[in-house]
Amino acid sequence: MYLLGEQPAYADHLITRLQRIPSQLLAGLVPSGSSIRVDATDDLGSALPTHQLFMIESGLVHARIDGRPLFYLQEGDLIGLRQASDLPGWVYCADEPVLLRPFARSAVFTHIHADEERQELFLQYLVGQTALLSDALARLKQPEIRPTTGFQQFASGAELIHQGDDADHVFIIIDGAADAYVDGLKVGDVQKDEIFGAMALFTGERRSATVIAREPCTVMVIPRDQFLGLMQTNPRIAHSLIESMARRIDLLNKEVTQLKLGLAG
Repeated sequence: MYLLGEQPAYADHLITRLQRIPSQLLAGLVPSGSSIRVDATDDLGSALPTHQLFMIESGLVHARIDGRPLFYLQEGDLIGLRQASDLPGWVYCADEPVLLRPFARSAVFTHIHADEERQELFLQYLVGQTALLSDALARLKQPEIRPTTGFQQFASGAELIHQGDDADHVFIIIDGAADAYVDGLKVGDVQKDEIFGAMALFTGERRSATVIAREPCTVMVIPRDQFLGLMQTNPRIAHSLIESMARRIDLLNKEVTQLKLGLAG
């Protein structure tokens, strides 16, 4: 994917990372048929079946809103994933022939769901794409559309979230790492690409921990409603996130148990 116009360096970095994910998601999955050649068209979507996803083998695909170009898709990108419900629709078009490799939609999601690592990659891909497109739409249609998803920079030692605060956002560390503290006691760490801050969104309670940047961090900030909407339209994301949170809770319980044993001894 290429976004149009000026964009911060961390967006370029995120785009590069997202570009590698589709081939990893589809590794080992057999295409549903021979590659399809589509000639130049003003509405690529209307020429493609809805029950399939497509990986671009060659050519460039443009996405336009109200006739204005928003971004380009290139070799290795996916076409056919559902657009987020809170984003305006766009039209895919191509100024030159495009070669597309088809995959059955149901087979793709079954393939992703069968592997924990692919589930995590898919979550990163969808959340990352949503963040980039929200930012692009904000620049395209300001002041009509205000950015809801964005990026924040934190210096080493700065608080990303504070224990006891209201929970209005979910966070993903794009670069850097952080530590989690409860009542001043370190209880774990937050690594690059890890989602944090989601638990309080589900429970409706205030933040249960303080997260402090261990080193300079770039963080993707996703509003509560947008994140919950993404999970509702993609149930497998919810399943993957729940598994990740369960692992984290299990690790925390073990750390607390070890700490108690150490204090007792």
